[in-house]
This record gives sequence, structure tokens and C-alpha cells, in this order.
Amino acid sequence: MPRTFESGAAGPRGLTVEELALRLGCRFEGEGRTVVSGVAGLENAGEGDLVFLASPKFRKLLEGSRAAAAIVPPEEPFRGIPVIFSKTPQLTFIMATEIFFQPFRPEPGIHPTAVVSPSARIGRRVAVGAMSIIGDEADIGDGTVIFPLVSIYPRAKIGEDCVIHSQVSVREDVRLGRRVILHCGAVIGSDGFGYVKLEDGTHKKIPQRGTVVIEDDVEIGANSAVDRAALGETVIRRGTKIDNLVQVAHNVEIGENSILAGQVGIAGSSRIGKNVVLAGQVGVADHVNVGDNAIAIAQTGIARDVPAGAVVAGTPEQDVRDWRKASVLLPQLYDLVKDIKKLKARVEELESLLHKK
Repeated sequence: MPRTFESGAAGPRGLTVEELALRLGCRFEGEGRTVVSGVAGLENAGEGDLVFLASPKFRKLLEGSRAAAAIVPPEEPFRGIPVIFSKTPQLTFIMATEIFFQPFRPEPGIHPTAVVSPSARIGRRVAVGAMSIIGDEADIGDGTVIFPLVSIYPRAKIGEDCVIHSQVSVREDVRLGRRVILHCGAVIGSDGFGYVKLEDGTHKKIPQRGTVVIEDDVEIGANSAVDRAALGETVIRRGTKIDNLVQVAHNVEIGENSILAGQVGIAGSSRIGKNVVLAGQVGVADHVNVGDNAIAIAQTGIARDVPAGAVVAGTPEQDVRDWRKASVLLPQLYDLVKDIKKLKARVEELESLLHKK
């Protein structure tokens, strides 16, 4: 993990371990006047850096580290440097990182090269970057940041404190909640993929008249696409996090606090429940329901409904325990087939001898 203090907006130039522990709401031991000026991983920490220990198996790395201080579990015996105690060291480290590092955000204002429709409503403290376009009757909430080269189509509604990175397109009538983050190249509200094949072999496009609704605290990764509904709404519920290169098709609904890793594809009219995890390259067929708290292992192909709480893998999907058993047998199949052929030949030989008698 690279050092992060030097990047982004300016943070505090240094806090003592005592001050930092107080801000984190944690107890500390050791020299409280030691100054911490940044954060780093155990492998490359330098003077002034704060690190964290998530597991005793990494203690050797901590013992050899040049870090100024460490966040450790309460039962951890290490005392080579000042330590801050936390039952959740990684979460506390994230909080510390937010103290020392803030991502770049431009100052509020509209860049002279931006094109903003006179009928658009722009809230307070909004930043609109160079060569971005805000369409007719679009509504941009207070505190939202729109980076350069963003296209906001007519009548789109974007909530408060959103961050829209460069090359994002938000199509007409799309609605975004508060604190939504769209990374570079994301396309929200593109037409759903719907056609009817005609008798002459050509394809007639099905009008995509619906929209996309993205609720509060959703984050969507770079070059991902969320298609508008043919009728009604494609919905991404509150708190869901979507990785890069993900495809969400028309009329899909994704429940609260779900996680979609890179290259996931969800076909039209499927329903994904709350707290679902779809690992990398999972594919979900159309009109499928995935229950709350389900987990799909990487590259799973889901072709039928998945019950709540299930853990599935393979294509077509199956219970992960069955998939693991089958996976163990796969490398042995060739030898098994050879053995079966030998047995078959031997049986045929014995039958021939019996018939001769």
C-alpha cells in the first residue's frame, strides 16, 4: 500500500500519537508525543507513518517496520513502537487515513468553458468542471462536484454531495440520490438492450422509455453501465457498491448494501437482494431472483433463482460445497475415463469367453 499523505488535498501536517488516539476514540500506550504525519502499509512504511496490524501472522512485518506508530488489537503484545488499541484495526486505520488524506475536490464554481442550460437548477457550493454540459431542466444538488468532460442530460436529477468524475454520462430523466460517486467513464441511463426479430431477419428496437434510480451512498466504478428500464425503473438501492466494468441491464433491481465486483453482468429484469456479494465475472441470467445475503463465487454463472443466504459457485450455479467436491474430481476425470474403458474392454472379453463355453 503506497503512502497517501502526499496525495490529494492537504491534511494535517502531523499529529502526536496522543492527539490521534483522542480523535480516533482509542486508548494508546507508548510515547504519546511521537508525531504521525501519514499512513502506509507494513511493507513500505517510513518515518512518521502509521500502520495497522490486522492479524498476528503479520507481526514479523510490524517488528521490522520503520513506522512511527501502529494500530493493533487490544490483546496484541507488540510494544516496539507506540500503539493505538482498536478492536477493529482496519476500520480504525481507515478513519486515520481520512484524517491525513482527502481526495482532490475543486473549489465551487462553474468553469468558463462549461455549458450550463439557463433552465438548469444549480445548487449551492457546486463545482462544474471544464467542458462539462448540464442539460435543460437538470437539477444539481448542493455540494455536488462535477469534474471536466461530464454530460448531464436534460431533466436529470442529482442529489446533494455527489461526485461525478470525468467522462461520465448521466442520461435524461435519471435520478441520483445523495452522496453518490460515479467514477470515470460510467454511463447511467443508456438504452436497455431490447430487440424483436422480424420475419425478414432484421431487428426492431424496443423503445426504452423508463429511467434509472440510484439511491443514497451508492458508488459505481469506472466504465460501468446501468441501463434504463424499458418501462418503469432500473433501481440501485442505498449503499450498494459497484466495481469497474460492470453491466446492469434494463429493469434490474439491486438491493441495499450489495457488492458487485469487476466484470459482473446482470441481464434484464433480474432482482438482486440486500447484502448480496457477486464476485468478479459473475453472470446473472434474465428474470432471475438472487436472495438476500447470498454470495456468488468468482465466475459463477447464475441461471436460476438463488435462495437467501446461499453460497454458490460454478456454471450453472450450485451449492459451493458441491462445486468444491466436483472441482476436486475434475483433474482425475481423464484417468477415470481411461480406467472405465479398460474395465469395459475386460468385461467384454470375459463375456465373450463365457459365451464360447
